[in-house]
Amino acid sequence: MWAADSYLENLYHASWRRIQLKADSSDMAMRKEDLKQKLQRLLGDFETVADGEHQPRMLERVQCEGYIRERVELSAVPGLSFGAYVLIPEGGRRPLPAVVAIHGHGYGSREIVGLQADGSPSAPDKTGIHGQFAVELVKRGVMVIAPDIAGFGERRLASDLAKDPHAPNSCYSMATQLLMYGKTLTGLRVAEIRRAVEYTVSRTDADERRIGMMGFSGGGLLAYTCAVLEERIRAVVVAGYTNTFKDSIMAVRHCLCNFTPQMLQYAELPEWIGLLSPRPLFLESGADDPIFPQAGFEEAARQLRDIYKRDGAEHALHTDLFPGRHEVSGRRSFDWLCQTLAE
Repeated sequence: MWAADSYLENLYHASWRRIQLKADSSDMAMRKEDLKQKLQRLLGDFETVADGEHQPRMLERVQCEGYIRERVELSAVPGLSFGAYVLIPEGGRRPLPAVVAIHGHGYGSREIVGLQADGSPSAPDKTGIHGQFAVELVKRGVMVIAPDIAGFGERRLASDLAKDPHAPNSCYSMATQLLMYGKTLTGLRVAEIRRAVEYTVSRTDADERRIGMMGFSGGGLLAYTCAVLEERIRAVVVAGYTNTFKDSIMAVRHCLCNFTPQMLQYAELPEWIGLLSPRPLFLESGADDPIFPQAGFEEAARQLRDIYKRDGAEHALHTDLFPGRHEVSGRRSFDWLCQTLAE
């Protein structure tokens, strides 16, 4: 055969059989720990800044309606810093529960904190597919930390902008170059998000025992990955990402930043996400999402229910297949996350 369709299909099924055989013959607690170690290795090794080497720096503090919006500068790896918005609700007992909010493809963290790409305020009815979900959460009484994800908005590469001032992102350039060093863009992004978690925990107005995480689309990938490696994350919302590799990442043209080499050698996507069990987890997806299809979401949810049931934590897993496309809904997930952290 000239085309490789059958070859690739056979490759997947052979890998899936190996995964199932390994899972069936393994102690599940040991398998989970082994997969966590493999995940850390597959992301690539990133040197981190030494304690005290880079102190958080306040960039601005703005009064908004019902909350304060701060912007801070942080650093996770030597020679590279990043900004993060911090939304702090007015009133409420301190310390506050906090959520690390992770945006997906778009113009960066400004898109979820009620700002336009140039930093000016967005109209309340111009929420886009992200639904300004950081603002929705702070309105419910939780502190929100929204880090700038590498490759988007203000963090696009100068080399990409020189070629195209309107370049939507620098995912391809960053991902390919990092791969040449045995590293991944997901690994870099997760290292920075973990630094944002550290910063959150260090704040006296945040309750280190009540830290949650919510990510949309590619931010959903980062949310589950970071939370698997960061045990301090108490509850997670994955929006617009949960699926199977087979039905989404490998069947639909996705950004290169969604691909981590060798992951399908060891587990399908539902099992990787299932490493979060028995911690509270909420999965939401649009029934008409063209890049994370309904069938794949339902299959992933089924596998995750089996994982949570096996761990005696059926009550901790919640799903919402809402009428919509690739977008944040929040019709149930916002309140669920805030209520879970309040308990």
